[in-house]
Amino acid sequence: MTDSRSLNVAVLGPGGVGGLLAALLVRAGHRVTCLAGDDTVRALRADGIRVTSGQFGDFAVEVAADTELREPVDLCVVAVKQTALRPALDRVDPDVLGDGLVVPLLNGVEHPAELRRRYRPELVVPGVIRVESTRQAPGRIAHGSPFTEIDLASATADPGRLKELAGVLADAGVTARVREDESAALWGKLAFLAPFALLTTRHGLPIGPIRTEHRDELLALVEELASVSRACGAPGDTAASIRLYDAFPAGAKSSMQRDAEAGRPLELDAIGRAVVRAAERHAVAVPLVSALLAELDRRGH
Repeated sequence: MTDSRSLNVAVLGPGGVGGLLAALLVRAGHRVTCLAGDDTVRALRADGIRVTSGQFGDFAVEVAADTELREPVDLCVVAVKQTALRPALDRVDPDVLGDGLVVPLLNGVEHPAELRRRYRPELVVPGVIRVESTRQAPGRIAHGSPFTEIDLASATADPGRLKELAGVLADAGVTARVREDESAALWGKLAFLAPFALLTTRHGLPIGPIRTEHRDELLALVEELASVSRACGAPGDTAASIRLYDAFPAGAKSSMQRDAEAGRPLELDAIGRAVVRAAERHAVAVPLVSALLAELDRRGH
């Protein structure tokens, strides 16, 4: 893979994140096939992807679509939610993939191990994405944030391939960086995301009221996450997390809260229970995380 030629790319899960990246990569001159269910495949084949974006402008692209990968690719972006990961991976047979890099953009810290059990470890490049992008309908993407940023880090892949991949993403308009420490990159996002997701979902409130009416709870939860992150060998900067929450628009909701409001499955395992499992391994107390998970379980989530 080099950033000077057209790549053959698969995007598994053309939702808010996957659909945006698919459209940007097509616009940059790459061949992209979106992998999804029958209804989405029919919609994408008929109408392509239309993006509404303040950062990138409004644009439309034609895109290939199929229910499974049928030929080797240079890159496979995995952009499904953790709740749908295992059945979605049936669409990408390891023998068909070839030597293509597998780049999961999932929440949590445990999915890279699962992907390395299925695909060759040297092909798996975990990514951390920061973006607000929503699928309004199949092939209709509303990109709301003024930024699209991806950090790449892999304990198993060739560093040269990571650098080339970052170049491909940058040419497509994404701010892409290569990080040295995979664990630090993944825990850095989870330590910020878990308090935001769990508290907004538990209370049914956006971040504004959470950081005022429930600030003590927020501070305690941030400290629990930072303690687990540090125990796992990653940074745990509580002050940085609080600054980010305080800078958010007051009406901002987490994707977990939006899923709860829509009656969709929640990523409690990837965002909450993974924290508890890591805490147990390192004998770190996380009573608030556990209590929030228990409450959401009682509600039927």
